[in-house]
Amino acid sequence: MIDAFLGSLATLFEEVPAWQATLLLVGISFGIAALLEVVILRTLLRYTSRTKTQYDNILVQELRAPVVLTAALAGVYVLTQIPSVTENVLLTTAQLDTFFGKPSLSVIVVAWAFASNRLVNRFVEEVKDKGSRFDFAPVFSNVWTLIVVVGTIGILLSLWEYSISPLLGAAGVAGIAVGFAARDTVANFFGGIALYFDDTYKLGDYIELDSGEAGTVVKVGVRSTTLMMRDEVLITVPNAALNAAKVINQSAPNRRRRLKVPIGVAYGTDIDAFEELVLELADEEPLVLDSPKPRMRFRSFGDSALEYELLCWVASPTRANKARHKLNRAMYKALNAAEIEIPFPQRDVNLQSLGVSDESDVTDASPSSASGAKAVSKR
Repeated sequence: MIDAFLGSLATLFEEVPAWQATLLLVGISFGIAALLEVVILRTLLRYTSRTKTQYDNILVQELRAPVVLTAALAGVYVLTQIPSVTENVLLTTAQLDTFFGKPSLSVIVVAWAFASNRLVNRFVEEVKDKGSRFDFAPVFSNVWTLIVVVGTIGILLSLWEYSISPLLGAAGVAGIAVGFAARDTVANFFGGIALYFDDTYKLGDYIELDSGEAGTVVKVGVRSTTLMMRDEVLITVPNAALNAAKVINQSAPNRRRRLKVPIGVAYGTDIDAFEELVLELADEEPLVLDSPKPRMRFRSFGDSALEYELLCWVASPTRANKARHKLNRAMYKALNAAEIEIPFPQRDVNLQSLGVSDESDVTDASPSSASGAKAVSKR
């Protein structure tokens, strides 16, 4: 398509003198650039500045410079491709391409690369505070910057007709070496990306690992995730380990958490009165949510007690232990006041006396038996 366009331009300027062709092309390109800048882009900026979102404004601001620069330098590059111009100047075609054509294209490539990188970075700055879903946005910003830099260097080398095959081979060898040397870092990086796409957790979530650690996610980094434990100790866990571990997110899909409080009462207890008393205590506890309603469940006939569970909900996992503490205290006081027995395991020990054959044995055994009885009484 570009070759066809250049061919049509060459035909158009075939009979035009070189100086006139130069003035026309440069004048048209700079005129288009001025028109884009003064009329179109400024109008778009005024329009986007009044919209509710900032994304369209950022888009116009960052693309403004490369669009105008491309329109201005396009005429310079086209001049190096018009035979009527190249045949009537002191420089050869190769020199024109070296001093005007390739530099103009290089400036255009660099301008678009710089603009695309700034565009993505500004989008990241705009969305990273919109919610925990975008916590990994800075990671993608860094990856995009790396892609833009490498891509721009490759395009420029290809534009200036430098062979990039040796560089690709060297980059492959270097990549393998770096991969082996920093395999843990690479594993943590891709582990963090996998956790992001899986939406395993986000900032502020209370998670529990299969190793037993549990805490609130306070930082999600490229290499690791930081948890704040209940005793205000920070634990840093590599993302690769988190990606391979079993992670229980106590805050998802909702932050509320169901609380199970076991309680046992003695056989013979009026279970209707007992259940009503415990439910009243749960309703009066501020940490317990009103909806879903607390309820009692008769789980089993235990060895020493009728085993119940109080099921209720708290607003977040971090409130579960405090709510359990308060409910246990309240139930203990209320059951004691209501004279409802809270049983505990008991054992009955039966002692049997051993028979003796004659009185001498009894006489001989009496001191030791007495001492034995005394010893038992001391224990």
